[in-house]
Amino acid sequence: MEQLINIIEKCPFKVHISVQHYENDELFEQLASDVFSSASVIKVPILIAVLKHLQMTKGDLQQLIAITDENFVDFSVLTEQRQNHVSLHELLLWMTITSDNTATNACIDYLGMDACNTYFKEIGLHDTKVQRKMMDFDRQKQGFDNETTARDMQKLFEALYYEKLLDATWTAVAFDILCRQRSHESLKRYIVDDVIIAHKTGGLDSVDHDCGIVFHNKGAYFIGVFITEVTDNEQAKRLIGQISKVVYEANSQMEVK
Repeated sequence: MEQLINIIEKCPFKVHISVQHYENDELFEQLASDVFSSASVIKVPILIAVLKHLQMTKGDLQQLIAITDENFVDFSVLTEQRQNHVSLHELLLWMTITSDNTATNACIDYLGMDACNTYFKEIGLHDTKVQRKMMDFDRQKQGFDNETTARDMQKLFEALYYEKLLDATWTAVAFDILCRQRSHESLKRYIVDDVIIAHKTGGLDSVDHDCGIVFHNKGAYFIGVFITEVTDNEQAKRLIGQISKVVYEANSQMEVK
């Protein structure tokens, strides 16, 4: 991990990282317990919370959900289409694969913020909170932001991988959605192989994140790179890509058991 540490030390921003190899359970962390603005990474625990609710209530992914006027925000596929009723499955897909904020707001309303936060605590995400809807910058200015840590995301994906959160059927739904991510500017940026990654990106002016599971042929691993105090978002994405490539190449050299 010497090369990885060198990249982190030279980074002009603050890097929070967690890497966990599922084959040998080896864990590398840096500033993993620091709380920071989650940006759109918060959509992963929201996704799991909704799927858990459906599993517990024997709910239907195809049920139609009404989108209220206050949930429509700019830069959204659903806003562009001005759809007033969308299946829950479509909401979860757009929320995750294109980070659609209208879809996310509808999902938050579906469960309620309190229910989301209660579930996060139940599964051990003690520093992860949803405290505002997407694009609600007024509430953000009042000090209410969506937060998480690198360690919380590592714990979430580990529990999902080992089917500790959902049964096999609903776990498959979660991974199907996460593997359809359309943003590849960070973790997958410099990886030339056609590898499957179940992940979620997130970014604001001062943060850039990407985290998920890389299904490498030498063994799956979690990687979460969360960069804060960002002054150049494009540079931050490149740094995430560089870190991801180093971890990927190290994994490629591992001995297969």
